[in-house]
Amino acid sequence: MRFRILGPLSITDGSDTAVLQPSKPTVLLAVLLLHANSVVSAEYLQRAIWGEEQPVTARAALQTCVLRLRQLFTRHGVIETSVEAVPGGYRITAGPRALDLIGFRDGVARAESSRTPETELRLLKDALSLWEGPLLANVRSDVLHRDEVPRLEEERLRTLERVYHLQLRLGHCGEALVELWGVTRKHPGHERFREQLIEALYRSGRQAEALAEYRRVKEYLHDELGVDPSPALQRLELAVLRGEDLGTAAEARPKSWALAPEQWTGAAQPGPSLVVPVPGVPSFTGRTAEVTAMVARLTAAGNSDGEPVTVLVSGAPGIGKSALAHHVAHLVRDSFPAGRLLVRMVHPDGVPRSSSAVAEDVAAALRGRRPGDPALLVLDDVVDADQVRPLLSARLGGAAIVTSRMGLASLIATHGGWVHRLSTFDDEDAYRLLLAVLGAERVEAEPEAARRLAAACGHYPLALRIMAARLLTRPGLRLADGVDWLAEDPLARLSLADSPRMSVAHVLRGAFARIDPRLAEAFVRIGRLPLNALRAQDCEPVLQMAAPEAESVLERLADAGFLEEGPPGPYRVHDLLRVYARGHAPNDLDRTELRTADRTEKV
Repeated sequence: MRFRILGPLSITDGSDTAVLQPSKPTVLLAVLLLHANSVVSAEYLQRAIWGEEQPVTARAALQTCVLRLRQLFTRHGVIETSVEAVPGGYRITAGPRALDLIGFRDGVARAESSRTPETELRLLKDALSLWEGPLLANVRSDVLHRDEVPRLEEERLRTLERVYHLQLRLGHCGEALVELWGVTRKHPGHERFREQLIEALYRSGRQAEALAEYRRVKEYLHDELGVDPSPALQRLELAVLRGEDLGTAAEARPKSWALAPEQWTGAAQPGPSLVVPVPGVPSFTGRTAEVTAMVARLTAAGNSDGEPVTVLVSGAPGIGKSALAHHVAHLVRDSFPAGRLLVRMVHPDGVPRSSSAVAEDVAAALRGRRPGDPALLVLDDVVDADQVRPLLSARLGGAAIVTSRMGLASLIATHGGWVHRLSTFDDEDAYRLLLAVLGAERVEAEPEAARRLAAACGHYPLALRIMAARLLTRPGLRLADGVDWLAEDPLARLSLADSPRMSVAHVLRGAFARIDPRLAEAFVRIGRLPLNALRAQDCEPVLQMAAPEAESVLERLADAGFLEEGPPGPYRVHDLLRVYARGHAPNDLDRTELRTADRTEKV
């Protein structure tokens, strides 16, 4: 069993979580856990439970409260932890695996002693993942919320400052920006966060926005507090105005990073890390059956000493494979005390990484974990079975989630595992995603338009998220108008101007670039057929091959995620893929002929 106090006070066994009801035993437990492994005086416990105006019978009532807490432990199956009566008060003994607060502090301590900034960043983000919402929201104690909660929140904010510092120094400005936008709005008077946001904008080439943000914080400090920005903020504004170089990772390297200076000097700067803590997924919805099955299998794997478990998530580009993997990894975090690592299997330019390089990076990231502690690897965007086989055979970690556009049947045949092949959302899941991202007020004002918008996006998760993001930046635009606007040019408008990679067309181009060009040509020809359901005999004329060869082409395209369904039923082309095939093909195939049978056999 594990106690959680970095959020609502709760008890969990890894699969089920019981959030405790507000009561005096709940307050007592919160105080003891906040001071775990230390004696808490009876006087302080009484003050925390009853406040400054304590009843005359407070000491006797405290003993009754302890008895009720012990009964609560029995009711929830807590046997490893007990409330000890000691001279002067009471005590609870707990370690990192029994209490999330100790796990958080242990993770921060390990990060501070790490040898590289990448490792420090990974460990800090892993520690921060233990925080789960408003602290002790179900604990009714003015004393705790006055004395203890602000101190804990300050610990979290200091750790967040360090995370953003590391991200900026390692060049992960885009990742830092996403988080800093939210945290600066939540803590508008926290100058260090505002300083880091301005720096992130400037390092991203957005000088005008950086200066606008400085003006906002200056106005806030004047209006709300009557003070000027700190000297650090003023120096940063001057540097931005002058277009100065803010320095490199080498110049800003903290002394605690145990790296030789020559490792950080020279023209080359550190690129984005390809092995990082698994990020969370905002507004995750749908995939209920897949989430339930994956959580059950991975939890069992993390809590046993048996064979490592592999879960394969496959499907078309942009179908939500990575989002599902990240969401599930977050849900099973308690079963993998050595951490959950996102291992990117391709470079940012789309070039596959070698299996040996990946294995080396993973081994380095897992170095220093406690013997026997399992880790979960999310091997994201695997290109083929050969790329991942050596890593699975080496049995690094305790379980792996593999995401791939390919079916990877040969991997499952040789290494076993569980397979989840994702398709598009159904109407209800697509509607719920729009609800989660756009908000109930906006969607429920136009429910029919929201469903038409989901249909216009083909119920495709990537398309839905992009369109929802565009609508969020245009709060005055009606959903019905958004549907009409999207219908005029779906692929061009399913993109984000400030992030060219966040585009359906970009994702499809990248996917096409990975498959055999002749297979891509075949798909473009098939996609131009005016048919909703395709069988091999329907494709014979455009592919210029007999039905058996056409069947092979269709099967390979389905395996790569470009066709849906397949034998024994017909194949189908998703509407967005059909639009891409008809108007955004990589080559002008109207002037290209598929060549001889010799060439088509290779397809």
